[in-house]
Amino acid sequence: MKKSGKNNSHIELSIVISIHNEEAQLAECLSGLNFGDELIVVLDKCTDQSKKIAKKFTTHIIEGSWAIEGQRRNAAINACKGKWIFEIDADERVPASLAQEIKETINSTKFDWHTIPVDNYVGNHLVRYGWGAYFGKSQYPGLFKKGSKKWGNQRIHPELTFKGSRGQTLTHRIDHYVDRNISDMIKRLDAYTTARAIDIRKNNDGGTFGHNIRRIFSRSWKCYVLRKGYKEGKYGFLIALFAGLYPLLSFLKAKLEK
Repeated sequence: MKKSGKNNSHIELSIVISIHNEEAQLAECLSGLNFGDELIVVLDKCTDQSKKIAKKFTTHIIEGSWAIEGQRRNAAINACKGKWIFEIDADERVPASLAQEIKETINSTKFDWHTIPVDNYVGNHLVRYGWGAYFGKSQYPGLFKKGSKKWGNQRIHPELTFKGSRGQTLTHRIDHYVDRNISDMIKRLDAYTTARAIDIRKNNDGGTFGHNIRRIFSRSWKCYVLRKGYKEGKYGFLIALFAGLYPLLSFLKAKLEK
């Protein structure tokens, strides 16, 4: 079912997704987003069939080219007309129970933004513990009033700033198919560290070699022990290892690759 914008005064909930070449999984994501008043798809330099797929679900499609993720996400948020905004990525799926909770929350809450818990999958394997330290998310601020959330200008993991008050974390979880396999996890680490290296060179904020070596252990400890990654066995170890290596590899790429 296509979602088009209603009269602005009747748009309570906008659902927005910003993507780059997501033809393989976009349809499955969009098929579960028919519970809002408008659905906006932002296409960033898409060269695949993403636009054709998006047209099957909404008439509100925005095309553009953004150098920085945060700028693209802010453009997507700014395009929303609803009082409330639900932001989602193409590799995420909304179960019916979460969709219902989102609708109930915006009708009853006195707060300005809420976080949503995340079930992360590697392939079909649920990995619930150990995520964090920039290599995954256990929850995210995906439901918010328009004007209360803004993305920063970092190329990877843009910083977030908020206005207003934070409400309780929702009960039901969003499904996040973060990686297909371990090879995808490695590719993602490579992509993340390359993007972070650009920011380090630009802002000269990557710390020292020694500091980043120490962070291997502190970040791995945080993921594996404090975030209980040990409960996930070898998957938890991999997540902790990659999270620990992220700042050092970013630093080395910034200094050694020009």
